[in-house]
Amino acid sequence: MSNPRYNNNLQQQKQDNGVMLSSYDSKLTFIVLFLIIIGFLAIFSAGAPKCIIQGTHSTFFVLRQFIWFILGCIAMFTISKFNYKALNQLSIPFAWIIIGLLIGVHLFGTTVNGAQRWLSIGPIQFQPSEAAKLSVIMLLSSAFSRDINILNSKMWKYYVPILIMVLLIFKQPNLSMVLILAISSMVMYFSAGGSLKLILSAIGCGVFGLLTFGLKSYQSQRIAIWLHPEQDPLGAGYNIIQAMLAFVAGGFFGEGYGNSRQKLGWLPEGHTDFIYAVFAEEFGFIGCLLIIGLFLAFLQRGLLISAKCEDVFGKLLAAGITVSICLQAFINISVASSFIPATGVPMPFISYGGTSLFITMCMVGVLLNISKKRIRRFPNVQQ
Repeated sequence: MSNPRYNNNLQQQKQDNGVMLSSYDSKLTFIVLFLIIIGFLAIFSAGAPKCIIQGTHSTFFVLRQFIWFILGCIAMFTISKFNYKALNQLSIPFAWIIIGLLIGVHLFGTTVNGAQRWLSIGPIQFQPSEAAKLSVIMLLSSAFSRDINILNSKMWKYYVPILIMVLLIFKQPNLSMVLILAISSMVMYFSAGGSLKLILSAIGCGVFGLLTFGLKSYQSQRIAIWLHPEQDPLGAGYNIIQAMLAFVAGGFFGEGYGNSRQKLGWLPEGHTDFIYAVFAEEFGFIGCLLIIGLFLAFLQRGLLISAKCEDVFGKLLAAGITVSICLQAFINISVASSFIPATGVPMPFISYGGTSLFITMCMVGVLLNISKKRIRRFPNVQQ
């Protein structure tokens, strides 16, 4: 049976007339813009040598990222204007659009470094799995705001698209994105009042199934090399060793902006997956703390927005978006510092990648929308 609390909340969500909106969370906006500015500086510094090697202008990566930033700004402020509760009805249609794009990746996608994750339309290349993060968050927010009972047969219209997206993303292969979706989903379930025992059981089954059946040979090799990178210093362990050298060279205050040596062909993907290592070499321990502090501030503002929201759908939507973005940042930082095995996860707002920046800014737009306080007007009160 459905929970009366969720039914009452659903009725409240339908009452959208006669409300005054306060301004959005300016502190969150400042944090996001600060992270994006750091991203532009880091991309230019880390990507310029690769641009020169490829025979393009040194600002090539920054200019492309700036175009996606402009598009992201338009999307972010547009989304922040309309009522986020409309996403409740759009969650299922949006999910099937993403599923169609993910199927297109398998049929017509571009393969880069052994992974088929990108769709190309003319000069535009984008990664549909990034949009799957927002889609899954919308679906679970809609489902859990109606009924927390995951065995309710009426909720399968939300769960089936999620399962299809996860399978398609896993097949790319993109295990890191699957983990982000899984962890974000568990956090949302727990935030909605779900059973902790069920979450722990799911984690246990997932880990057992992954270790027994799910890991491909190259993924198992990544774990082994992560533990002992010195066994293959010029092969699979190369990135780990070079990233560690960048951290050591950076020390406490860093070598100075633009003075990284590892970006000069020593550390591959220095402008994407390992941009944190290049930043650490140039700005040192202080710079690393700055980025971590900004993401912690983002986490605090996002969870505060979730806590202050008056309806369950908005609470879960804000919590899911906040956790997803911060979790991705944590994974990227952990990979660059060799805390966990290597994955292909970009750092939100900072790593080079148009799709990641655009989708993340769309998610921030939803957060800003939820942050607006909705104050009901009294019809008989004269202004």
